[in-house]
Order: sequence, then C-alpha cells, then structure tokens
Amino acid sequence: MRPAFAGIDFGTSNSTVGVVRNGQPRLVALEDGEVTLPSAVFFNFEDNRNYFGRRAIANYTDSIEGRLMRSLKSVLGSSLVHEKTRIKARSIAFTEIIGLFVGHLRKKLEDNAGHTVESVVLGRPVQFVDDDAEADAKAEGELENAARAQGFKHIAFQFEPIAAALDYEQKVTREELALIVDMGGGTSDFSIVRVSPQRARSLDRKDDILASRGIHIGGTDFDRLLSITHVMPQLGYLSPTKDGKRNLPASYFIDLATWQRINLVYTPRAMTHLRQIRYEAERADLVDRFIHIVEHRYGHALAALVENAKIALTEQLSGDVVVALPGAKFAAEISRAGLEATIVREIER
Repeated sequence: MRPAFAGIDFGTSNSTVGVVRNGQPRLVALEDGEVTLPSAVFFNFEDNRNYFGRRAIANYTDSIEGRLMRSLKSVLGSSLVHEKTRIKARSIAFTEIIGLFVGHLRKKLEDNAGHTVESVVLGRPVQFVDDDAEADAKAEGELENAARAQGFKHIAFQFEPIAAALDYEQKVTREELALIVDMGGGTSDFSIVRVSPQRARSLDRKDDILASRGIHIGGTDFDRLLSITHVMPQLGYLSPTKDGKRNLPASYFIDLATWQRINLVYTPRAMTHLRQIRYEAERADLVDRFIHIVEHRYGHALAALVENAKIALTEQLSGDVVVALPGAKFAAEISRAGLEATIVREIER
C-alpha cells in the first residue's frame, strides 16, 4: 500500500521523517541507516555541492572550504529569517536555506516510498515566538511556504507535544491525564492531554488537549549561555577599553555564541568593526583570538566544543571547554552547578 502522506519533524538540532505503512507509523532512514538527521546544511565551495546532516558537519570539521548552517529552525518568526547570507557569489535568504533542507528530507522520503508524496504533516512547537500570536502565525507560514516551494501540495501542522501524546496513547490501557514535556533544541513545550484506548480511535482530539504552553528556550540556548559566560570572556567579552570608560561591544560575542547567528560575524563589515574594537581594547590579545576564529571561520567548531562540554556535564559535575583551534588555545572551567544557575537566571528574566 502506497503511503499517501508523511510526517516531518523539522527540529532545531535534528529532524526525522515518518510514513504510515499497513496502518503503522515507520521512521525513514535518512543517512547511513540512521532515522535522525542533524539539521545542518554545508555549502561546499570546492565541489559546489550541498551536503546535509552528518555529512555537512563532517565537511566542515574536515576544513573543507564552504559555509555551514545549523539551527535553522530558530530563525523562523525572527527578523533574521528574511535576511540574506553570502554563499560564494550569491546572497541567499535563510528561508531558501530552510527550503533546501526540507527538500532534502522530501527526497529521502520519496526515495524510501518509491513514488511522489505531496501531502505532509509538519510538526511545530506550541510557540515559535513567545507571547506574540501574530509573529507565531508568521513563523508557521514561513515553514509552510518553504515546504510548498519544495513540492508539498497538502500541508497540515501538528503540535509536537501532541504528537508525542498520541504516540504514548498507543501504550495505555485506561484513561489517563498525560503531562507531555517536549524539550528540543530551540523550544520547550508542556501539554496536558487526556489519552485512552477508546479516544485513540477519534479523529478530532482538540477537546482532549486540556492545556498547552511553550517557551522559546531549548538546548541551543544552553549552549549559548555556557559559551557567553565561560568561553567568550576568553575572547574579550566584558573586557574594558583602554580608557576604562566602557566594556567592548557585546553583540559580536553574542553572535559567535549563538548557532544560527555565527555566520553574521563572517561579513567584511563585521571584520572591519572587529579590528577597530581590537584597537580600542585593553586586552588586544584576547580580541586577537576572536579575530583569528572569525578569519578562519572556526565559529561552528567552537560552538561544537561548547556543546560537547555541555553534554558531558550530564554525567560529571565539572569539566573544561578545551579550545585548541589554531591561533586560539585556552581552557575554560565549567560546572553543572554554574550552568544550572545561569539557566535559572535566564528563565527568570
């Protein structure tokens, strides 16, 4: 039986694709037998091809000349989504890059299905944008337009925590109230859903969604916080100017610490400004590290080091972010307690 529709979970960090076969949902292998695909695109300047997922990251870490784009979902609903980034001789909008990734997922889906699939259910967070219904609707529209541009004709959306509740419902033997917590790379969603074997047969479940709320905080935000508080000071963040009247401008440090904004630091205009900042800095040696990372486009490599150190804190109380990039060698001590305190301060703001 040919699947007439599919489901796509386009995530901030990873994405998945599913189809229904013989009445049962099945995940599609997207890369080397893996059913998850890192949400990353690499524009390879050496062979002029685009790579996705693990291959995109491998191209980047192998120091192949090109541009890596990650955490693309985070730009939906933001002012950044319609901005353009330089890809060799072209300026490409982030919406187009999102479309390229969605198109790759569709190709993998159709390769698996053996035929064209034009109908899709797209997962979405409860809120793309916190406390702004208009911006939230705009973000959904941007994702729908990206999917439609890649050939999907019939598009529906499902809240990601509700999709998780429907999966959980297949395992229950009686009616329950389920608290579904979906903590992703860019958002965290919380829903209370009534589930039962009987209700699972109903097509309209809106009355079973008793409460649902999301916040625009996820795993990549923890990466950013860890980088800003522990790594960026080693590159000049919060250090004073030579006259002692102020600290260096924070914006470039924040961009370098934020996955989806790293490429904004690579522009000629940014580099010119960074050299001016170095001239004004009391600790020019620290800014030299920053400039070297930007000049050689090591920003994503630095972010990956921070991410790996964050992950290590799930099993140990403390550790180090060891940066051993050419021209930038240092270690920043981190701790689980320190990261937790930073997260609490961010959430309470």
